[in-house]
Amino acid sequence: MATRFHLGAGGTSASQFLTDSFQRGLAHWNRERLSASFPDADWQKRLERDTRMLRLEGGFVEELRAAVQAEAAAAPTDADGFIAWFEELKNGGPGQGDALFPWLADTATRDEIRWFFEQEAAGEAGFDDLVALTQVKLPTGPKLELARNYWDEMGRGNAKGMHGPMLDTLVETLEVDPVIENTVWESLALANAMTAMATSRRYAWHSVGALGVIELTAPGRSACVAQGLRRIGLSDRERRYFDLHAVLDVKHSEDWNREALRPLVEEDPRRATAIAEGALIRLNCGARCFDRYRAELWG
Repeated sequence: MATRFHLGAGGTSASQFLTDSFQRGLAHWNRERLSASFPDADWQKRLERDTRMLRLEGGFVEELRAAVQAEAAAAPTDADGFIAWFEELKNGGPGQGDALFPWLADTATRDEIRWFFEQEAAGEAGFDDLVALTQVKLPTGPKLELARNYWDEMGRGNAKGMHGPMLDTLVETLEVDPVIENTVWESLALANAMTAMATSRRYAWHSVGALGVIELTAPGRSACVAQGLRRIGLSDRERRYFDLHAVLDVKHSEDWNREALRPLVEEDPRRATAIAEGALIRLNCGARCFDRYRAELWG
């Protein structure tokens, strides 16, 4: 499967959605709407605003879907065939084997790694929250697998083992400022797409595919980043987030494919196409990020 970019690769796009202004606005709205809050007197105005934003968000996701529908439609819909197709994305999916990551491992300076990590941290949608949102009303078996995955993200009840705080520790160590205003739109678009699929039940199967393909493809990239962090002098504790994901996500992927994807497709083969679309959307968004990162870092 050849790597391909859709709808704005290289930082250019005729799309109204794949732009700096739209993705920043969507990112700010996502941050506000997902934050714990209190009732206020303006709730009706907020609801009107949210309705407008949901329509725009839907248009954004549908544009991403349109770019992958033909490829996803070719994915097998029997369980064995689909799992084989899905697992092959690790080798031939969009963005896989990108030259950015060996460069981060072997060559990038501390400042270059800092810039890369700042983009990634600011565009991090929170895997734990995405899993929690996605598992709502899923069938029992897949729901349990997502619960086990979430429990790992939560450090199995130990605050020191939670993945989110590990990322925060690295933010402090590298002294970066991961804010929306400093982040390229491609990274924001990735986080916004993941959030859109997890928060809308019409994209629930898409979200299962997108989250599953993260687990499938993250270990190799995480290992490269961990190697780069080690090379510039970070300790075991400071690079723990990437060291952990280089190893743990291999098992997570095996479990996700066996306990979530397989039974979902066995129960309803139509889900295979939606899961495939979600996985390809996530990979395309990631590939677009890597292309932009290389353009920024390599000039």
